[in-house]
Amino acid sequence: MPALQRRTSTCKFCLTGSDPRPEGEALTSEELLALLAAFGHEQRLRIIGELAMGRVHVSELARRLELSRPLLYMHLERLEKAGLVVGNLELSSDGKAMKYFELAPFELRLDVDLILSVLGKTKETST
Repeated sequence: MPALQRRTSTCKFCLTGSDPRPEGEALTSEELLALLAAFGHEQRLRIIGELAMGRVHVSELARRLELSRPLLYMHLERLEKAGLVVGNLELSSDGKAMKYFELAPFELRLDVDLILSVLGKTKETST
């Protein structure tokens, strides 16, 4: 199993002070809900747990989790849209397309100030 390597990219919906967004661009309520929904399923938490050990080919991930590939891809798509995982297509030595996934580094901290900030922005844009 390959050793864990730090990636330079981070979750696009980072909820900490290290948010990679441009200065002054706040998280929207829709973005917060999408991120929380990505964590809101046991299978997606299991996927995050497997990917925390390193990059994995999608077929191997399906075997480890005992999930069908179509179901796994559905969950991976949601995690990828939230910026929590990254998928890369690579060519094997025999020319086959191989899809690998890895975890994007993230930290999730949710507090009242963030929720109030998101709600304040929602109120401002809806008036």
